[in-house]
Amino acid sequence: MGTTARFLRFPPPHPSPPRPLFSLLRPSLALSPNSPLPLKFPSVTLSLRPHHKHLPLAPQALSKTSSLPLPPLDLDLDLDLDRVTPLAVCKWSAVVAIAIAAVKKAVSLVLNPFFWTYFSWTWIFWPWISAVALAAYGLLCFRKHSLGRASILEQLAVVTAAVAWLTVVPPAHFNGFLEGWPVALFFVYHYFFFFESSVRRRLYGDLYARPHDTKWDVRLPRPFQVGFAVLVLVGHWLAAYEGPELHMIPGGWANAGVWALVAVTLFMRYHSVLYLANYSEKVVVPTAVVQFGPYRWVRHPIYASTMLLFALHCITLRAPLSLLFLVAVCLVYYGRKAEFEEALMVESFGERYTEYMNKVRYRLIPFVY
Repeated sequence: MGTTARFLRFPPPHPSPPRPLFSLLRPSLALSPNSPLPLKFPSVTLSLRPHHKHLPLAPQALSKTSSLPLPPLDLDLDLDLDRVTPLAVCKWSAVVAIAIAAVKKAVSLVLNPFFWTYFSWTWIFWPWISAVALAAYGLLCFRKHSLGRASILEQLAVVTAAVAWLTVVPPAHFNGFLEGWPVALFFVYHYFFFFESSVRRRLYGDLYARPHDTKWDVRLPRPFQVGFAVLVLVGHWLAAYEGPELHMIPGGWANAGVWALVAVTLFMRYHSVLYLANYSEKVVVPTAVVQFGPYRWVRHPIYASTMLLFALHCITLRAPLSLLFLVAVCLVYYGRKAEFEEALMVESFGERYTEYMNKVRYRLIPFVY
């Protein structure tokens, strides 16, 4: 018995080589007292050790009885169950229950069609949560853009935030839902303000502005810029407040004239930027006096198309007083800016631009101003 125990505790140093698998299936090779231990298959080692759990397993035997490396077991688990009190269990159960209830309530609100139809009775509901978040992110991206560190997506976020607060948020706030023209104008505004970038891509293959002489960056003082932006925002909100409810605005062929005005606005903007870019260096610095396309009718068609876009918003919402307000704001701001640009053009091109001014007598509105 002692010899057997010693044999089991200390296996022979030189075990016999593994035998073929087909030979293990023959009865003549059954385990006998004279057969060496342990018997080792091609991938599995047979031993009596697993049946003697009271015997310690030597590390050398462990490495011989396993053909695949075992991952290390992390037995240092800090399961301090003694500190889990009934009060802690109750507190965490309450937290989990509240979280589940909040998720179920949010999902039920999102899937409820009445929530998306009548949601603006309080500022908590959309569009205020999403609108404020979008405005905050837009302001952050605008700050990065002013420092020259904004990417293309961040510049797109600035435009999207501004357009949303002009076209979508005011009607949604005053009507309680969105349909019809505000949704269409949201995309029209995006397309309108990206014409300059599309022209740059058409000419240069990318969307980035080129370095140029800064004297052509005609800007009014900062108070004028901020005041113009605020008044344009106020005019869009007044249009949403003045106009009837969205479901009362007729659709179909009654808006054929409005769609024609949309097409005129977009074509005017695109061809104004394109003609100016063809006769300019780096899309900004003019190399000649442009007298083609929209420049045959007004001297500043880019500003005129922007004013027409704002007027289009008021027309679609049936807000005539807001239309007059926005047109007046644009005439004052763009008229002042056009004076500085024309003085710079006369300084650069002299008599050629003076002749153009005598030929095209209107700055922004044909036959009016």
